[in-house]
Amino acid sequence: MDPFQNRRWVIILIVLSISLIFSIRLLYVQVINKEWAKRAEQISYLKENLQPPRGFIYDRNNELLVGAENIYDIYILPIKIKEEDSLKICEIFKLTIEELRDKIHVASSGYNAPYKPSVMFESLSKEEFAKIAPLLSKVEALEGKVKTDRGYPLATGAHLLGYIRRISQQQLDRFRANGDLFYSKNDFIGITGLENIYEKELRGERGDANYLRDYAGNKVETLDKNPATPGKDIYTTIDGGLQQLGEVLMQNKIGSIVAIEPSSGELLCMVSSPSYDPSILTGKDFVKSYKLLKSNDSLKPLINRPVYNDNYRPGSIFKLVQSLIALQLGVINTKTSVVCDKSKIGCHNHEPPNTLEKAIKHSCNPYFLEVYKRLILSKSFDNYFEESRKGLKKWEGMVRTFGFGQPLGVDVPEEKGGFIPNVPFYDKWYGKKRWAFSTIYSNSIGEGEIGVSPIQMANLAAIIANKGYYYTPHLVRKVGDNKTSNMNMNKNNTCVDSSHFQAVIDAMHLVVESGTGRSAQIDSINVCGKTGTVENKTFNDHSVFIAFAPKENPKIAISVYVEYGTWGSKWAAPISSVMMEYYLKKELSEKSNLKMDLIKEAIILNPKSDFTF
Repeated sequence: MDPFQNRRWVIILIVLSISLIFSIRLLYVQVINKEWAKRAEQISYLKENLQPPRGFIYDRNNELLVGAENIYDIYILPIKIKEEDSLKICEIFKLTIEELRDKIHVASSGYNAPYKPSVMFESLSKEEFAKIAPLLSKVEALEGKVKTDRGYPLATGAHLLGYIRRISQQQLDRFRANGDLFYSKNDFIGITGLENIYEKELRGERGDANYLRDYAGNKVETLDKNPATPGKDIYTTIDGGLQQLGEVLMQNKIGSIVAIEPSSGELLCMVSSPSYDPSILTGKDFVKSYKLLKSNDSLKPLINRPVYNDNYRPGSIFKLVQSLIALQLGVINTKTSVVCDKSKIGCHNHEPPNTLEKAIKHSCNPYFLEVYKRLILSKSFDNYFEESRKGLKKWEGMVRTFGFGQPLGVDVPEEKGGFIPNVPFYDKWYGKKRWAFSTIYSNSIGEGEIGVSPIQMANLAAIIANKGYYYTPHLVRKVGDNKTSNMNMNKNNTCVDSSHFQAVIDAMHLVVESGTGRSAQIDSINVCGKTGTVENKTFNDHSVFIAFAPKENPKIAISVYVEYGTWGSKWAAPISSVMMEYYLKKELSEKSNLKMDLIKEAIILNPKSDFTF
C-alpha cells in the first residue's frame, strides 16, 4: 500500500472541512444573521439629511432682530488619544482624570465609536473657544467645529420674537402622526412668539447627500448632493429702537407697552415687563436660564403680558367706549349735563361736567354712571330686571365691535380675548331676574367684571384715531421675497358712526392739554389721551393710559399699563409721551430725557415680588 495514500486523504479531509466551515460561516453572515449585512451596507453607503439654515427676523427698518451667531463644539476621536494627551486635555478643560475617563468612555461606546469624532463639549461661545483654540493643536484627538445658533444683535423683543429649542419626542411623534416628516431627533423648533407662529416659513426645506464611507464610518466620496433650501426671512412691523426704549422705561416695573400704527394695524412695539435678554435662551445654558426665569413666579417674566394678560380692568379709559355707544344710541349728546353727585359713586373735585367734553376731560365718575344707566335701562321701567337684561345684551353686542371680548387675531401665540360681562354670566352668579343695573353699575367706569388685554387697549386708541374702525394688529409685514405680508389687512368696523368720534377726540386732546393727562404733553405735537386708574385692594392701584398722536394725522396709538403705579397720570402717561415723541421725532428733547431718567430710576413692584432681573 502506498504510504502517501492515507496522507492524501487526510489533506483532502482538511480542505473539505475548512471549506465547509467557511460555507457555514458565510451562510450565517449573509442569510441567518442580517445584522452583519446591514452593517456592511452602512459601511459602504451613507445617506445624510442636510439641515437648512433658519431664516432671519428683521424690524420695520431692516435692522436685524434675530440672526445667526457662530458657536463651537469640541469633538474627541477616541482612537487617537495618546497616553500623554490625558494631562493636556485635563489642563485645557479643567477636568479631573475621572471626568475625562467618563467622557472617553461615552465617546468610545457603541459600534465603530472609537473611530468617530464625538462631541465632548458643545455650544461654546466665540470668546470661550478663542481661549482654548491655540491649545487644541497640541492634541491630535481634539477638534473644534463651528455651527450656528440664534443671535440677537439688539438684545430686545424676547416675548414677541420667542425662542427655539431641541424638539421633544412628544412633538416629534405628533408631527409624524400628522404626516410632517421634516423633523428628526436633535432638530430645533420654534416654541413661542414669531419663532413658533412662522415655524414652517423659518425652518426652510431639507436637502440630502449620498456618500461612500470606509469601514470606520468616515466619508470618502460624495456621490450626489441636493442642497437644502434656507428658511425664509421674516420682516416685522416692529421698530427696534422704540422696542428697546420701551423695555428701558419699564425696567423695575410690571406691565406692558403696546404701540400700533392706526392706518395699517402694524405693531410698532410690544413690550412685556419684566423682560430678559433673548440670547440667554440659547446655547449650553438654555436649561439653566429657563429654570431661572421659570422659578420667578411672582413676576412671571416668561409671560407675554400684552396678549396673555386679559383680566386687566381698563378703568376710566373705558369711559370713551361708553361715550361713543351712548352717542350712537342717542341717549346723550355732546351737550348733555350731569350733576357730579359723589353720593352715588366716588369722584375727585373738578368743574361741573355740563358737557360730554368736560366729563371726559375730568374723568367724572357720576357722569358715566348716568351714561351707563341710560344705556342699560329704558325710560319705561315696566320691569326693572327684564329691562336690565335687555339693555345689557344690547350693550355687550356693541362693545364687542370694538374688539373686546374675543381675540383680535394677532400673529403671536396664546392671545386671549378678555371678558365682557353678559346676561348668562350674571344669571349664573345671581340667578335669573335676581340682578339688575344696581348689581352691575361698576362696569360704567371700567371696573366690575370687565377684563381686557393691553393690546386691546392700544387698539381702542387706534379705533378712535381712525374714527370708527381698526385693522387687525399684526407683527409681520412680509415673509421672504413676497412684496406684501401674508397677514391680510383686515378692516373691522365698529357699530358707531364716524360722525360721533370728533367730540371724543377733542375731549381726549383736552385731557392732555389741561386735564388729568397733562404729563403726556409733547412740545409742538397735539396729543389725544385718556388716563385710567384701576382699583387694587391688595396694594397700590394700577396706572393706565391710552393715547394717539398727532391729533390731525395719527401716526401712533399707544397703551401703557403699569401695575401698582397708583394713578394713570403718574407713570403711564409720561411713559407714553416719551415713547410717542421718540417715534414721531426720532429723538428726545432735553425735557423728555430728564423725564426718561426719572422713569428709569423708579422701582414700582408688588412688595411680595422678589425682583431679580
